[in-house]
Formats: sequence, structure tokens, C-alpha cells
Amino acid sequence: MTSPAKSPRHEIAHLGHVELFTPEPERSLDFFTRVMGLTENGTHGDSVYLRTWDDYEHHSLKLTAAATSGVGRTALRASSEEALERRVAAVEERGLGVGWTDGDTGIGPTYVCRDPDGHEIELYWETERYQPPEHLRPALKNQAQAYPGRGICVRRLDHVNYLAQDAATNGGFVCDALGGRVTEQIQLDTGVISGQWTNFAQKSYDLVYTNDWTGSKGRLHHIAFATDTREDILRAADICLDNGVFIETGPHKHAIQQTFFLYIYEPGGNRIELCNPTARLIFAPDWETVTWTEAERAKGQAWGLKTISSFHTHGTPPVE
Repeated sequence: MTSPAKSPRHEIAHLGHVELFTPEPERSLDFFTRVMGLTENGTHGDSVYLRTWDDYEHHSLKLTAAATSGVGRTALRASSEEALERRVAAVEERGLGVGWTDGDTGIGPTYVCRDPDGHEIELYWETERYQPPEHLRPALKNQAQAYPGRGICVRRLDHVNYLAQDAATNGGFVCDALGGRVTEQIQLDTGVISGQWTNFAQKSYDLVYTNDWTGSKGRLHHIAFATDTREDILRAADICLDNGVFIETGPHKHAIQQTFFLYIYEPGGNRIELCNPTARLIFAPDWETVTWTEAERAKGQAWGLKTISSFHTHGTPPVE
């Protein structure tokens, strides 16, 4: 196996898909298909595979029935088979590897590992490109699937925000073992890094770690789906209202990463973000991490209402 290079950029190409646990599988499935507008693309055991309309791979979300809510495995696609081998070696050097599997539906040989907080991550290269049935075949050949025109109709999976005991330790793992970089972070007056936003390519962030106020490990703050336009998020608020979906906060604009957002809860209790961050890309190869102070964060969002307290306390699975 090829020896790892130190923090190689772009050896992880992008966030592939994420597994979400739900104690309300039927209601959660209805939410993601009818309200969010995802397309079902197969089942296996207690899991349903769902995809956004512009994802080129088999699925964007694996929805798994479970005793409680939370996040399962997050899948990251490597940029080549050789890059995958190098990232596996780097993970194993840090003692965080679990081992190889034959791969889940839609992907080939997969290496499973954990970040320092215990969140499971799977790395893969081989993938199944989506072949739409006739009724979902797009008019434009450079689009993965016809626009479904159903519900909010999110375009793609955008990012995962984990809760962690120590954001900086986990962000360091993403950078050192997986070749990511910290684009923005929050540093408290004590010097503690309370949140880090990391990316793998030009998108401004892919994996986020924020400190868990409970001190727990392995929990989820939210997963986020990108809409085609900012106007779609305003329309999404109306759709959620019509369907009895709990709106936690938004639409507002974050100061960090400048993301326009709406936070809602799916029926299983997991927080979902609808976001439109696509206008902000990072091209600078020597990007310097933007650090926000405690005083700056105390000002709240860029604009919109003050962030409500549940945004800082709600995570899944719930803890006492």
C-alpha cells in the first residue's frame, strides 16, 4: 500500500452520501420524498436509499429505521483508487481504522473508519452512476435526473454538521488524515476552538464540527441539503408550514460562511438544514482560516432573528 503524504489536498473528492437513523421510518420516508422532494432508489433491510435530483451517484441519503435518531456512516468519495489507498494508510497510522467491506449499495470496496469522536466514515472510489428510468430522464444530458417538481425539490446533499467533544481534534483529523482544510472557525475567549468548518475542494465546507454542550460523543447537529436558488428556501418555509413540519429557525443568513438557511426537524427528530451557499466558493490554494471571536459570534447571524436556544442544545440522538 502506498505510503501517505501529509495532508494532500483533493485526495477526497467530495461528500458522497450520509446515513440517517430514524425511529419513525414511515413518517421520515414520507417527509424526505413528498416534502423534501427526494427520489427513492432502492431498499435493503431496514434502509431506504434516496437521491436528490442532481446527484450523479446512486443515492444521497440512506434512511435507516432504528431505535433512536442520529447519524450513521458518512461516505466520502476519493479522487482515485490510489488516493483512497493513501488516505487509508493515513487513517491507519492514527489508529482510527475499522477495516474494509465489500461496499454498500451503489459503491465498491469501502474502508470504514471513525473520527476521534466516534462518528463512522466510509471511504470509497468505485461508484455506480445513476441511470434514470424513462419517466425521470432529463432533457439535458448533463443533468443526472429530471427535475421532479415535488415539494422543496432540493438539488444536492451539501454538508454534515457533527457535534463533538472537541471540534479542533476532529477538524485536525479531517485535515491531517483526509486532506481537508479548515476554512472558518470559532475561537472562544478561553482559547478553545468551539467550531470548525472543513472542506475538500472548492465548496466552502463539507464537514463541520461544533462542540457538544453535553460532553457526549458521536452525535449529530444537522445534515444539510442545498436548494437551487435562495428563493426556494423561502418557498420551502411555506411548504413546511402547509405540511406541519416544525421550523426551528430561519430563513436567515449566517455570518459564518454567509449561508442563507432554514432549519427544520424531520419526523424522526433529526435537524435538517435547507441552505443556499453555492455562490460562495473558495479558489485560493493558500486560503487562510477565518477565525471568529466569541464577541463576534455573540452578535448573532449576519441578519435575521436572534438564534434561538434550541439551536445550541438540540442534537441527535437525544441525551438525558
